[in-house]
Amino acid sequence: MTKLTEHAREAVLQATPDACSEQRERRRFLTTLSLAAGAAFALPVIAQQGARMNGANASGKRTIFITGSTSGMGRRLAERLAAPGTTILVHGRSRQRGDEVMKAIQDAGGEARFYAADFSSLADVSSLADAVMKDNDRLDVLVNNAGIYLGEPESRQISQDGHELRFAINYLAPFALTHRLAPLLKASRPARIINVASAGQNAIDFDNVMLERGYSHQRAYGQSKLALIMFTIDIAQELKGAGVTVNAVHPANYMDTPMTRDAGIRPWNSVDEGADAVLRLINAPELAETTGLYFSGERPSRASSQAYDAADRARLRTLSRQLANI
Repeated sequence: MTKLTEHAREAVLQATPDACSEQRERRRFLTTLSLAAGAAFALPVIAQQGARMNGANASGKRTIFITGSTSGMGRRLAERLAAPGTTILVHGRSRQRGDEVMKAIQDAGGEARFYAADFSSLADVSSLADAVMKDNDRLDVLVNNAGIYLGEPESRQISQDGHELRFAINYLAPFALTHRLAPLLKASRPARIINVASAGQNAIDFDNVMLERGYSHQRAYGQSKLALIMFTIDIAQELKGAGVTVNAVHPANYMDTPMTRDAGIRPWNSVDEGADAVLRLINAPELAETTGLYFSGERPSRASSQAYDAADRARLRTLSRQLANI
């Protein structure tokens, strides 16, 4: 991957939706994603105090929860992590697809449990967290992977709770789930949380968070993914000293997934290339104490500037706690 010029780096940092033209906005969004994969920025590492992490507990057994793991990259992660001593918690909306993934895990010698939940409902998310806490005595890794991009029609949609749909599924659901599972993660230390974000990021307008004005799929998706990165930085600080690390990652550009194909985009990368980046955050011993960072692929990178605005993160945190009843 060629090194970015200073102008290209600035484009990554400052990319925002073009309110005047949907076509120009789409081109700019696609260009941002393309450029970001080559961006590598040195960021301060927030040192995690406490036990050093090595990707597994002392017994060598692990329980790994991957949301959105019945298709796309989530499914490939589940298949590649499957091994004796590993329990994969599979999540999706289709029991049939869940059974297919569980069989693949079991055929590889691993154990699996399936949990059905609709992330457009915060009640479903709460019930999911309760079930995971009840069924499992430990949780070593949480991968917040479930998400949506496009849909039909190209118009604003709302969740079961009345929130903008992409903000609800891509951000509010993992925000609520992570908070509700935090006690189990802390009790299982060392543990890791990986939030699957995106290089396509749009700033959050706190006077129009639910995008009742100026809606577009790109804008909705981009702000939901930036919110997830802002949450990553925040909760990494909250969990400092608890033996749990949290990082966000843009796995790869336009992976061959239903999300990419549904958007009418020709895939650039395989799901395995994206899975490589996530697996490194799950397993790499050298990242044992790395927390609060955003990665592009396998390298530390820099998110949109709003992610590093403490005042905006505080506003988002307060709003999210209210919406999710946390």
